[in-house]
Amino acid sequence: MRVDELAKRIGMSRSGLHSHFRAVTGMSPLQYQKTLRLHEARRILVAEDIDTATAGFRVGYNDPSQFTREYRRLFGAPPLRDLKRLRAASDAGRTASALP
Repeated sequence: MRVDELAKRIGMSRSGLHSHFRAVTGMSPLQYQKTLRLHEARRILVAEDIDTATAGFRVGYNDPSQFTREYRRLFGAPPLRDLKRLRAASDAGRTASALP
């Protein structure tokens, strides 16, 4: 759904929606959507055995380079390095919980 359509549906101007949305979330509707997409891509990468370009496509990115840049900006590392770190942390947590 586009921002203009959402604003119209809830009876607000576009700028009013932006102001209220930013006050509640701390970001614009488009920034929020991007963050949701990147978090979903991260979830997919952890849960499924797929490449980063496919994860990016599945959440709406048509350009793998753009996906990687925005992923790195949000999570502090490119997708593959972040995935390795997440898996290592998960493995360490499982090992620690198995100890008496």
